[in-house]
Amino acid sequence: MGVMLCLLFFCHLAKVSLSFPQSFDSDFTFTLPAGQKECFYQTMKKDATLEIEYQVIDGAGLDVDFYVASPNGNILYFDQRKSDGVHSIETENGDYMFCFDNSFSSISEKIVFFELILDNMEPEGDSDSWKDLLPGGELLDMKLEDILESINNVKGRLSKSNQIQGLLRAFEARDRNLQEGNYDRVNFWSMVNLSVMLIVSCLQVYMLKNLFSDKRRSRT
Repeated sequence: MGVMLCLLFFCHLAKVSLSFPQSFDSDFTFTLPAGQKECFYQTMKKDATLEIEYQVIDGAGLDVDFYVASPNGNILYFDQRKSDGVHSIETENGDYMFCFDNSFSSISEKIVFFELILDNMEPEGDSDSWKDLLPGGELLDMKLEDILESINNVKGRLSKSNQIQGLLRAFEARDRNLQEGNYDRVNFWSMVNLSVMLIVSCLQVYMLKNLFSDKRRSRT
């Protein structure tokens, strides 16, 4: 009987997974041109959670303006000229807008990384529909609720690990861009200093040569 129960459980695991509390995450990296603004939209349900984390990984100043607007147009969060930020929102039904604004910069473009995490986005319906797949009496022998809870915990932790890895990659990209920028600036000013030293050395040699040269003409 236990074998039959396990077979039923694994055969219908894909259907059962629909009853998990859904958590979605996605990340994007885009180029924000100088003097422009980019906006994105996310459709949310009531009593869900939307978490937005962003980071400027390249560009002069490593800063950008950022704001989030609710479906009715209210500004929920506004960050002015920041390099990174994290915001969590308890949502209602509608489309949420979040924008990155680089209009204050007329020269430098920015490379922006951001990640969205959507919690409690499970589809509507009876979350206990999976129980119809099993004979009623066998539910007492094995607590599938505990198994589903464990699987959901593992899924949540894997999702969190993936999120942290994405953020670490963004930090690494920003640090690498800073190091490469510093390397280029050091090389540039080193060449400038070397050029100045060569020019000054040539001028000194020329002036010393003229100082000790005898310009008097001999008369015969």
